[in-house]
Amino acid sequence: MTVKVTMPGKRSGLTFSQLRLYLCFLMYCWVLADPVCGYFLKNCTIRGNLSDPSNMKVLCYNRNLEVIPKDIPLKVSNLDLAMNKISKIEKLDFTDLSNLKILNMSINQISQVDDGALGHLDALQELGLAHNRLTTLSDHLFQGLANLSLLHLDNNLIATISSSSFQPLSSLKTVNLTKNNLYNMKVVQAIVQLPHLQELYIGSNRFTSFQSQEISNTSIELRLLDLSRNPLEIFRITADVFPYLEVLDIAYCGQLGRMEWDVLNRSFLSNVNRLNLSGIEMSFERMGMVLQTVNSSLVYLRLQDLVNGSRLKVKALTDIACHIPTLNVLRLEYNNIGNLSEEFVQSCKHMIEVDISNTNLFQLSDFSFRPLEQIRTLKMGHNRLSSVPKATRNLPTLTVLDLSFNIINKLGCSDFSNLTGLTQLFLFHNQISNVPGCVFQDLKELRILKLGSNKILTLHDAFMNGLHKLETLLMAGNKLSSIRKGEFKSLVSLKNLFLFDNQIASMEDGAFEGLVNLTELQLDSNKITQTDIRNTVLTGLPLLRTLDISCNYITYVNDDKLDPPPFSHLTSLENLRIFSQRHKGLSHLPINFLEGLKSLLSFQAGSLNIKDLHPKTFIHTPRLWFLDISKNEFTALTPKLFHPTPRLNSLYLSKARLQSLDFLIGANLSRVTFLQVSKNDITVVNETVLQSLPALTYLDMQDNPFTCGCSDAWFVQWMESDNQTQVVGAGEFTCNYPADLKDTKLLDVELQFCTVDLGLYCYISTTCLVLLTLVASFAYHFLKWQVIYGYYLFLAFLYDTKQRKKHKPHGCQYDAFISYNAHDEPWVLRELLPELEGKQGWKLCLHHRDFQPGKPIIDNIMDGIYRSRKTICVISHRYLESEWCSREIQVASFRLFDEQKDVLILVFLEEIPTHQLSPYHRMRKLVKRRTYLSWPRNGEHIVLFWQQLRLALETKDGPAEENPILSGVQAL
Repeated sequence: MTVKVTMPGKRSGLTFSQLRLYLCFLMYCWVLADPVCGYFLKNCTIRGNLSDPSNMKVLCYNRNLEVIPKDIPLKVSNLDLAMNKISKIEKLDFTDLSNLKILNMSINQISQVDDGALGHLDALQELGLAHNRLTTLSDHLFQGLANLSLLHLDNNLIATISSSSFQPLSSLKTVNLTKNNLYNMKVVQAIVQLPHLQELYIGSNRFTSFQSQEISNTSIELRLLDLSRNPLEIFRITADVFPYLEVLDIAYCGQLGRMEWDVLNRSFLSNVNRLNLSGIEMSFERMGMVLQTVNSSLVYLRLQDLVNGSRLKVKALTDIACHIPTLNVLRLEYNNIGNLSEEFVQSCKHMIEVDISNTNLFQLSDFSFRPLEQIRTLKMGHNRLSSVPKATRNLPTLTVLDLSFNIINKLGCSDFSNLTGLTQLFLFHNQISNVPGCVFQDLKELRILKLGSNKILTLHDAFMNGLHKLETLLMAGNKLSSIRKGEFKSLVSLKNLFLFDNQIASMEDGAFEGLVNLTELQLDSNKITQTDIRNTVLTGLPLLRTLDISCNYITYVNDDKLDPPPFSHLTSLENLRIFSQRHKGLSHLPINFLEGLKSLLSFQAGSLNIKDLHPKTFIHTPRLWFLDISKNEFTALTPKLFHPTPRLNSLYLSKARLQSLDFLIGANLSRVTFLQVSKNDITVVNETVLQSLPALTYLDMQDNPFTCGCSDAWFVQWMESDNQTQVVGAGEFTCNYPADLKDTKLLDVELQFCTVDLGLYCYISTTCLVLLTLVASFAYHFLKWQVIYGYYLFLAFLYDTKQRKKHKPHGCQYDAFISYNAHDEPWVLRELLPELEGKQGWKLCLHHRDFQPGKPIIDNIMDGIYRSRKTICVISHRYLESEWCSREIQVASFRLFDEQKDVLILVFLEEIPTHQLSPYHRMRKLVKRRTYLSWPRNGEHIVLFWQQLRLALETKDGPAEENPILSGVQAL
């Protein structure tokens, strides 16, 4: 149940309360006329649009939910409730979600599903219930799911499956029951009889036998069967029930090497082309029988991590496998081979891919792979090789060579000789420190080269020979300190160059010349400074689309123009990332920093310690579509900043210390659909702001210190009203002010009294005004003397009330409120404050010191004036021009005239002629009737000035006690 909190009154003063309620009404009475539409889900986020149900995805994962939310849109097609604490699915949880096609409830605590709870999901195609606590699958659990094709039930506690549980699933193609407590193979019988079932995963259960007669007496269409990690003692097929089976996984099955294999006829598994025997507990002889059974069809074989897998046993099984004429992929990972001789793969002439990663390899004979006449992919990663094996040379058919994660420390000129067909070479995570220019000279067809995470210090001529067709080069995670001119000039086909996470501190002019086809350049996480980001370095890159220079040491002392601009040659660049510059951050963004980037679509510039952006910053990027300037120190921005970017679609401004979104008004952002302004200092949202974003569909304002009052009444109604703009996390918006509502949910605050029907109000007001005019006219005509008599009685009542209030204690907190303009603050702090507080002992109320943070400015002004005995107005030309100063003197004069108290003292810092005061009629009246002082112009009579100001502060409130010395104008 939602608890509503009623807004309390702010002040007991009759006149002030009426004034503020009237202003509140004027500002928000049109909230019902809603030109923009908003909506939110309390615990979820929507990806897509409510108007397009086919692509709508609702994300509720990892929200600590204990029950299924009730506010899920009825037309949702994809619902993700994973990683929560839901323990039960009740019968009405998914009512009316007839459009739902994908439901993921994995990683919860579900132990119970009511019968028929899923029956309303007629269109459901994929259901994820993995990693829960289900123990039984009942008769009616899947009732109504005739269109379901994928079902995940792995990692539960299922021990019992009803015989009719799967009967409604006539379209089911894949079932995953891995890692449960199933022990009787008969429970699988109902599953495999489904007419369209193709894949069945029942690994990591408690099955001790697999016998075809327990499953089916007729052939089934199963294509994949996973029985891995079961304690099988026997695998028996006595009839041709699996004529279409292509993938069989019995890895890590059996116990103590006693697993039996009994397939009555080799033709029963004649279509199996992928077999996994890794870690199987079976004798060598029976494993040979298995391989003989699939001798006519096997293409892919995994023999990794064999039990008691001595080198001889692995070799013997390899020999048997390699005699299978159809086999072309052999994976032997996690076996202890150590030393690989030519005889090891002697029989594998037709092998296309061999994987001997993680086999403790440290030595190979020079001709180990000579028998592999058709080899295309050779993987030897995660071993102990200290150099490139000679055995890999002279393999003209080889296209992929993986030597990653070894201890290779040196490359030689002949290491890759005659590998003329090689297209991919992986050497990352080794200890290579130098790359001679002759190393890659024979690799004419190489497309991908990965040398990351080594110890390479310099490049020199490493890429000068060969590599003319190289498209991707990974050099990340090395120790490069500089990029010299022409080091990449031979790589004319290169498209992707990754140099991140090095120690690059300098780049010569023309460092990337020759890379005419380069589209992506990553230079992030180096030691690059602003002196290296210049157009003479970033030249010769006509097709560059993505440039990443984030996490470096680039900084600018001001936003002055750069001559020349750094990116003037990158006319094709679409994505630029410069976020998170180290040390002091970027600090300033030069006005022409982006000049030349006419194709730029995405600009990521977060965490740069920027305090301001020049209005012309984006004048050179008219196609900008994505902008992230989060985690900076803006506090305020100007609408002109966004005028050059009419195509902007996504704007990220989170954690930027923004106090208002008013800069979006008139910013020409009619195409923005995504706006993130979370973790700022925004207290109130102006309705005009959202009116200026007509295409907005996603708004994130989480973790802002909202003021809960009439100022946010329209915003609350807007969030709850319609279905155009999703307000993310609106249910968690909390109040920061007023103090008695702090930490209260914004949506729990009762704000209906702020919303008024404008038409009804106007009707009532005009009707009352007309009636009042008629009544007054008739009353004056017929009851003239009675009205006059009543008027004087009313005056007497007011006078009596005022006299009685005079004797009540004031309870003032300050002796004086100081009203002044910011330009006069030095005089207040150097002259006024030391004298009145330091010497005379008065207690003053000052803006910067005594105003309450987060509280509206007008409330701070009202409280400051009414909690002070006097108000001292420091008058200057700037003061008269200031809107806030005008508000302060109006409030003070209102108190003076309303309460008839001598609370106002005027101090003139400058000569202001009377005719200049004429526009400020209230000021002029005060000058004529009240005390004012002038600051000495020539530095004399200062002591007298302070004496007169002290007398003015000592003067009582009533007009009768006014000090005669201070009457009139005091010119010193």
